Amino acid sequence: MTARRDLLSLTRSTGAAASLFVKDIGQGLLVVSHNTLALVGLAVVAVILTFASQAELRQQLEGQVRGWLHARQEARNIADGNTLTGNEEPDAIARATAVDPKDLPRQQAAIAQWVARRYKVAPEPISRLVQEAYTVGQRARVEPTLILAIMAIESAFNPFAQSTVGAQGLMQVMTHVHNDKYEAFGGNLAAFDPITNLRVGVQVLKECIQRAGSVEEGLRFYVGAANLPDEGSYTGRVLAMQEQLKAVASGRALPARPASTPMAAPKLIEQTTLDDEKVAQLR
Repeated sequence: MTARRDLLSLTRSTGAAASLFVKDIGQGLLVVSHNTLALVGLAVVAVILTFASQAELRQQLEGQVRGWLHARQEARNIADGNTLTGNEEPDAIARATAVDPKDLPRQQAAIAQWVARRYKVAPEPISRLVQEAYTVGQRARVEPTLILAIMAIESAFNPFAQSTVGAQGLMQVMTHVHNDKYEAFGGNLAAFDPITNLRVGVQVLKECIQRAGSVEEGLRFYVGAANLPDEGSYTGRVLAMQEQLKAVASGRALPARPASTPMAAPKLIEQTTLDDEKVAQLR
């Protein structure tokens, strides 16, 4: 009996000791866990404070995350056959030479629609050119319908037109002769920007009219035929087109017959000694 009691007592003591041991271990783990979580929390707070105080570091990390997400999205799009992926340009519309004809005054809108039908071009880019012709024409004191008529005869509103002697763009300006005028627009390649070519062309036209003393003679200077007996009816064709544009602007309903690309008179360059008075003749 004594041995049995001793065995039971030993068993109870061992159980109590084991229970106490497990309890102590559990409490120890709990304390360690709390301390670990506290340390992790402090680390997170420290990292957040570090990023908050260093904008450049934060932006760099954000950029890397965005780049990674964009790369994953691009890979998925390419796998789906989307060839535009990676070529998006949200600001591309800012480069477009276009205006809604509805946003123009009545006269300008009428001209834009008529020209668009006649030359089979979209009305939006033509509307922008008409708008610019009126703005620049008012500043330069040149009739906007004359500016538009020159574009019609010279290039049929093709901003990439080029003649055999190097006249370029909407108004067929001799780019290499008028280098100085393109410097303000970044160089000669701006000749193929429709608005830039229009502005430079109007300046050349204004100089020609001032030197010649009249619109008719100024047009002869503009086409480079001031010293020739015949300029290929260029002046007459430009003025006839201007009259049509004026009629359209006044509200008359003219037929907009599709026009083939007009052939302007050849750009003639005098091969004599050049001086300031003759530069306006060179196109």
